[in-house]
Amino acid sequence: MVKGSLICGMDIGTSHVRAIVGEVNIDGSINIIGVGTSMSEGLKKGVIVDLDKTVAAISHAVEEAERMVGVSIPSAFLGIVGSQVGLVINRGVVAVSGDDKEITEDDVERVLQAARVIALPPDREIIDVIPREYIVDGYDGIRDPVGMVGVRLEVDAMIVTGTVTCIRNLVRCVERAGLEIDGMVLTSLANAEVALSRDEKELGVVLIDIGGGTTEIAVFQNGHLKSISVIPVGGDYITSDIAVGLRTTIQSAEKLKIEHGVALTSLVSDDDSVELAQIAGKEARRVSASELAIIIEPRLAEIFHLASCELVKMGVKEPMPAGVVLTGGVALTRGIVELSEHIFFSSVRVAQPGYVGVKSPIYSTGVGIVHYASRLNSGNLREHRGSWQLLPGLFNKVKKLFLEMFD
Repeated sequence: MVKGSLICGMDIGTSHVRAIVGEVNIDGSINIIGVGTSMSEGLKKGVIVDLDKTVAAISHAVEEAERMVGVSIPSAFLGIVGSQVGLVINRGVVAVSGDDKEITEDDVERVLQAARVIALPPDREIIDVIPREYIVDGYDGIRDPVGMVGVRLEVDAMIVTGTVTCIRNLVRCVERAGLEIDGMVLTSLANAEVALSRDEKELGVVLIDIGGGTTEIAVFQNGHLKSISVIPVGGDYITSDIAVGLRTTIQSAEKLKIEHGVALTSLVSDDDSVELAQIAGKEARRVSASELAIIIEPRLAEIFHLASCELVKMGVKEPMPAGVVLTGGVALTRGIVELSEHIFFSSVRVAQPGYVGVKSPIYSTGVGIVHYASRLNSGNLREHRGSWQLLPGLFNKVKKLFLEMFD
């Protein structure tokens, strides 16, 4: 990894598009130096339904991040939602090629390519190959076999496949926005980078990402992603219920949910009230905070009940040792931990990235993509300082500033 390498993680969600730019230091640590956010109106339940609106949202988010960083962003790593993917476990086997039988990077690349040889239906394509463990001459549990000596190298790999239509539409939107694609990252793996500790992933943990249109459930155990599932409900359903129940606009309902939303009615005083904008320009009125909580609590409870049923289908019938970790924008709702603990009968916590400016679950996917890309591509990330060009006018601004300082 070269000092000053820049990585852009692109989180294209149902409600927002976020571009996160991270600078990778020579010691492998990451500084988040750019954040761009825009409203997303071209997606529904994680699937692109309007290419033009999606392209516009991507362009706006990238431009905002570029203004913060001061360089143009030529490429990005994309997050892929679990509803668009499938997981296949496969094994690859090769003979070690060197005369001295020392395993090299080329051998690892060959065994990963061997694992990619699977029969796929015509509507699916391989997105990524994730090694779970390597086996050298029958000895398993090896994380990195490079430098070891052996005759036979095997890999137990998880093949991430995606629907051709969804993936290619996403790629087309990003390319029309003027970006190249460095790679694709499963959002569950990206979230795990910043939301879960190594111990949690080893013991067993459930990661739930509650987005705008979907809720993604991922189960980790023995250090690996075990299974994923997506249910087509999220924060937008809560917003819709508030708009209908309180007879207000979607924009006002979203603002109420974010600023005054509470997951449990028991946390709200009867005397508390919030101002509510009316439809068609009528005068604003006040509603009790408990009335708002009465709408939010059952919808959130429904989302968690659906997630609990989905976990049973995924083979998780007992609480995981490390409990449940929540992320995503809805995880910021006050009282959500208490409500979810009551439903899952397990310990629950809300995860958030530990970086200045992005200390919120809404940024966990974008920051996680940067982490994931830097970790897996540390040996071959290109020097972005050379390929990321200074924005037009920035050099002149800096030059003018120095002239004024020494004039």
